[in-house]
Amino acid sequence: MKENTAKGKKENLIRYLKGLDSLLVAFSGGVDSSFLLAVGHEIFGERVVAATASSITFPTREQLEARKFTQERGIRHIVFQSDEYSLPEFISNGPDRCYHCKKALSQHLIKIADERGIKYIAHAANLDDLQDYRPGLKAADEMGIIAPLVDAQLTKEEIRFLSKEMSLAAWDKPSMACLASRIPYESPITEKKLKMVDEAEEFLVKKGFNQFRVRHHGDVARIEVESNEIEKIIEGKLRKQLSEEFRKIGFLHIAVDLEGYVSGNLNRALNRL
Repeated sequence: MKENTAKGKKENLIRYLKGLDSLLVAFSGGVDSSFLLAVGHEIFGERVVAATASSITFPTREQLEARKFTQERGIRHIVFQSDEYSLPEFISNGPDRCYHCKKALSQHLIKIADERGIKYIAHAANLDDLQDYRPGLKAADEMGIIAPLVDAQLTKEEIRFLSKEMSLAAWDKPSMACLASRIPYESPITEKKLKMVDEAEEFLVKKGFNQFRVRHHGDVARIEVESNEIEKIIEGKLRKQLSEEFRKIGFLHIAVDLEGYVSGNLNRALNRL
């Protein structure tokens, strides 16, 4: 990555945002949305608002970190209850699940923006996101939600670099996705499954793992960690602790994926559906 290129793209982002009069940012507390919100706050001040969905599909720790970020910076922050469970398409968990979920979320954001006289709503997709299967991006575009980081051609690596320069604590946070992404397509989503995944991943956090996923395959938990941490997770003492904890959570069998962590791993099954 060329630092000057990243800085140039940030300047393009700033020029783009300065062409707006106010902004509502869909804020998850992750690397990308934290960066977008921080830049927006520098430009708009009180005319930028963060909106975060409170949902069982996101870990509680992520929601707490999002609140902390806005409180420390004095950014107006609205937390609203999402309603995924009112969507049959979400429960059935087909390949278009994210499309319907993002569309419903966008409707909430539009209402919040309208009530506050905010014309522009942004989400924090970056250029790398366009390389994966992301039906939610199509829904956001159809609903008029803008993607400033994509328009500025910013990649994840560049956003991390720029975030570090801005002293944003989230600069090195692991990539995060909603817990529903841990459940294979066509396997119905239930609160029980989401809770099992959340508890299992919380255990890995406490054990010092950074980038990982726990995929829910019925009675089987398939754990993905970065390849250089596979030996750590199968080390005798930790392996025993992990097996005991995961069985308490409800998994009968625990497997470690020898390939390691791969973003969007479950999308490989799309060619078989």
